[in-house]
Amino acid sequence: MKNVVRRSPWAWVPSLYFAEGIPYVVVMSIATVMYKRLGLTNTEIALYTSWLYLPWVIKPFWSPLVDLVSTKRWWVVAMQLLVGASLGGVAFTLHLPAAVQGSLAFFWLMAFSSATHDIAADGYYMLALDSHKQSLYVGIRSTFYRLATIAGQGVLIMVAGALEVYTKEVTYAWSLTLYLTAGLFLALCLYHQFILPRPAADSLRKVEPRHIVQQFADTFVSFFRKPGILTAVLFMLFYRFPEAMLTKICPLFMLEAKGTGGLGLSTSELGFVQGTVGVIGLTIGGIVGGIAAAKGGLRRWLWPMVWSISLPNVVYIYLSYFQPDNFFIINACVFVEQFGYGFGFTAYMLYLIYFSRGSNQTAHYALCTAFMAAGMMFPGMIAGWLQEQIGYLNFFNLVLVLCLMTVGVAKLIKIDPKFGIKE
Repeated sequence: MKNVVRRSPWAWVPSLYFAEGIPYVVVMSIATVMYKRLGLTNTEIALYTSWLYLPWVIKPFWSPLVDLVSTKRWWVVAMQLLVGASLGGVAFTLHLPAAVQGSLAFFWLMAFSSATHDIAADGYYMLALDSHKQSLYVGIRSTFYRLATIAGQGVLIMVAGALEVYTKEVTYAWSLTLYLTAGLFLALCLYHQFILPRPAADSLRKVEPRHIVQQFADTFVSFFRKPGILTAVLFMLFYRFPEAMLTKICPLFMLEAKGTGGLGLSTSELGFVQGTVGVIGLTIGGIVGGIAAAKGGLRRWLWPMVWSISLPNVVYIYLSYFQPDNFFIINACVFVEQFGYGFGFTAYMLYLIYFSRGSNQTAHYALCTAFMAAGMMFPGMIAGWLQEQIGYLNFFNLVLVLCLMTVGVAKLIKIDPKFGIKE
């Protein structure tokens, strides 16, 4: 037991948060690209894949179950096993006559398993490390979560693209890619079964279910009694409304043939543009945003961040109108837009923290993230249908106009001038 206690967090923190990031990227990004390559319409893709946000929307409602049943460590390992099995299930069903229905069923299982894994992993992290080490390794966990995003949106999509070329069979290529990912995830599950420490704090607790339910009900009621709740909910739902529309359509636009208004990129090229260059831009934008907010506070930087998340969307109007062949120009446009999004998104995340302050801060923050997921789900559901009605160029023009929603909700919120400034 002593060996377990002394195990360095380096042995499990990076791999735990890499494992947390992969299924989210698979469900939210890879599924979109895969269905496009399999021939589904944009309306179908946006609707089906946006529904997969639902587990993250309702996650706070079953999070008490993770506290009530077994240990956080057990939940982590069990959910990783389920995610690995789900990946294998998607890969298997792609060859069946009802491939869409079967794959979606496994994507749903993966989404619920991933959302539950998020709850358990974050809880386990707090139980396995003292407050000093939690602060020390927070940057490490964020880094490896971001690396998982690059691995998923970038490397895995590029692998699928290479296999498409090599096998000359799209379905087979994606099935192989997902089998490979399933194997990786099951290996991570096996690794964590042996490597994750068993902290004394992460033990079975005798808690009355009635007490858990009552505690959740009190938290829920207290959240909706917070001052400014209506303004806060509007901000959470609509600040990212234009970006939620873009997120679903951009990869489809890049894969679309030039004759039908797209950029005509290959699957591998898309993986590089969005999954590598785009993610790097997003990461740098977020880092710069965090540094700026720490120096001047959220209130001072709110409007630069609002314009940063809104105005760079104009690059997609340019790309849609001119449909450039130059790969460097396409990468540069995506980098600028994602950098702006990363910088502007900082204001959103800081506001969630700001609004969650007070009693029940952790539970209230979880409810805020539910609204955050809802704010991505509902716009995404209609984005595909809307794009098919008006075309890519008009869609991107409309998204830019919808940035007025971002401006409008930002004008509504009230923020303490000192919040966010490093003391």
